[in-house]
Amino acid sequence: MPAIPSLGGLRGRGNGRAGRVEPPVPVPVSAYIVDCAVYVDGERLPGRWTHAEAIKEVRRRRDGFVWIGLHEPDQQQIQGIAEVYGLHELAVEDAVQAHQRPKLERYDDTLFMVLKTVRYVEHESPTTANEIVETGELMAFLGLDFIITVRHGAHSGLARLRRDLDEDPERLTNGPAAVLHAITDLIVDQYLDVTSSIEEDIDEMEARVFAPRSSVSAEQIYLMKREVLELRRAVMPLVTPVRRLAEGFTRLVPDEVRSYFRDVDDHLTTVSERVGNFDELLTTLVNATVAKITLQQNTDMRKITSWAAMITVPTMIAGIYGMNFDYMPELRWKFGYPAVLVLILGICLLLYRIFRKNKWL
Repeated sequence: MPAIPSLGGLRGRGNGRAGRVEPPVPVPVSAYIVDCAVYVDGERLPGRWTHAEAIKEVRRRRDGFVWIGLHEPDQQQIQGIAEVYGLHELAVEDAVQAHQRPKLERYDDTLFMVLKTVRYVEHESPTTANEIVETGELMAFLGLDFIITVRHGAHSGLARLRRDLDEDPERLTNGPAAVLHAITDLIVDQYLDVTSSIEEDIDEMEARVFAPRSSVSAEQIYLMKREVLELRRAVMPLVTPVRRLAEGFTRLVPDEVRSYFRDVDDHLTTVSERVGNFDELLTTLVNATVAKITLQQNTDMRKITSWAAMITVPTMIAGIYGMNFDYMPELRWKFGYPAVLVLILGICLLLYRIFRKNKWL
């Protein structure tokens, strides 16, 4: 939802003449501002605010905080907000460019946190999918009286989260740190959901790998391994930032909120362990698939060799009798031809039984 001009632009302004009100000054709607809200005592104040008016209102009251949501702004679009809220230029640059590693940095009285969002891509089978995990990014600037979120991608779930928090003002009484916790908790819950779905895919792939005459190739398992690696890049670097927030890294996160970050840290640890297990299991499946292919090739070679050995017998006998000699064994015997056929068949049957006994056929 684009930002909408504040009601301040609709108020009349005196010009020295009694009773006369100037027309409101239009404020341009910014497509990159999803929402701008002021919260006091956990309640969202009515009305529509610009970023400058929102922080001015909070500091006039000396209470509450501002929550601004941005969607893929460029440098010029975010510059005005950065100047009003005192955001560090390096953090602003990271927020605009995206493609950042999950991290937590402190700039004066502001925290800058980067998180990776993930989404499970529905598919019929893990052996036919081209993509299983889709990622995005979410950056958060946290100050004493504001939080600014910058979203890259279309699957963060922040709109639903904001609605839920608006309906639960008690959570917001702890200030903007409560919003940061809710965002982190939401993203880690997404990690849990994605890992559960991937686990089902891996179980299905494992069953197919060890099924007789399976159609699963090493390339398909490698694709799954690559998707797990994408999830790993989102999860693993986030462990340290969340733990730092839970251990009192900054005064911007009060004690009441730090206890909630400990719960998020526990969930994130669970996810990281599961992702690590996925990576090991897929490596095992790749090795098993390669070994299975090698074993199948050896089996096929033994079968080919067995049949070639049996074919050699009639070929050899026929080659001998095909030579133009007058004096050959049983050449003039009435039953010579059927005797040779019986001999060939007997030797082939003997070889067949030997190969079957040795499991070559």
